[in-house]
Amino acid sequence: MDTGRGNSIIIPEQYMTNIFGNVDENIKAIEKGLDVTITNRGDEVKVTGSEAQVDKAVRVINQLAEIASKGDDISLQHVNYLTTLVHEDKEKKVKELYKDVVAVTKQGKQIRAKTLGQQKYIDLIRKNMVVFGIGPAGTGKTYLAMAMAITAFKNNEVNRIILTRPAIEAGEKLGFLPGDLQSKVDPYLRPLYDALYEIMGAETFMKNMERGTIEVAPLAYMRGRTLDNSFIVLDEAQNTTPAQMKMFLTRIGFGSKAVITGDVTQVDLGEGKRSGLKESSKILKNVEGIGFANLTNKDVVRHPLVQRIVNAYDKYESKKSNTHKHHKNDNRKKK
Repeated sequence: MDTGRGNSIIIPEQYMTNIFGNVDENIKAIEKGLDVTITNRGDEVKVTGSEAQVDKAVRVINQLAEIASKGDDISLQHVNYLTTLVHEDKEKKVKELYKDVVAVTKQGKQIRAKTLGQQKYIDLIRKNMVVFGIGPAGTGKTYLAMAMAITAFKNNEVNRIILTRPAIEAGEKLGFLPGDLQSKVDPYLRPLYDALYEIMGAETFMKNMERGTIEVAPLAYMRGRTLDNSFIVLDEAQNTTPAQMKMFLTRIGFGSKAVITGDVTQVDLGEGKRSGLKESSKILKNVEGIGFANLTNKDVVRHPLVQRIVNAYDKYESKKSNTHKHHKNDNRKKK
């Protein structure tokens, strides 16, 4: 797009509504994030403010225009992410995300990375036999892993998709829940079903379940099996014990790929129990064929409020950890 007039940008009018957002929410977010004022008349967008901030805002708007030109709807998440990247001079890298379509949903929606962290995660899954996707809620860890699994299955790279979770919830034991075993484990596996329905369609999913080419089961069902020619996703892996994680990793057979996802800040194991995800991150970090994608709050792609919640918890946990260390040091000095 043309930025030859300093603080003015010429953008095709058909992109304006998409770029400005509902009730101008996208433009208001840029104004607030970069301390500038933005107005438009026809196809001209004018940005005023300090020279450095105007330059950043113009760069963000140019990238939004690029997204709009590809026919994609611009969300507040796009705007906030670009505003973050522009401070690091990385906003042009966002173009790379739009070239790589991971999968297409039943409704025809294209699935691709929305952040650079997510793109790195996808690239690691393609290159490695085992990948750990570690990060907070809303970073797309599970959804992208499922999309990659379905794509591999459709391309005949694997014969089966196996999706699993440890059936652990804070304060609950399966034996105390009503119903048969299937009805007991289904609530734990529901998010996996939801993603499969959206990407694959309910009818295709059910047919593959009946054939046994898609399996959704609690982690305990993996014991004693060797999983060849399969794409395996272990979700909520922070709630595995070290023994369960070792059991799972040693099930992986020839022609298989495994993605292990989890959030190390959301461990629901009993007090004093070690997380298999935390431990494996230390043990396996230098093993060839294993990749680690550490997603952060910058990769949160849900509502901006989710990102603010994650940030608030990160600050709280960091403060609590520093206070604990301070008390420990004080106690040592007293001794």
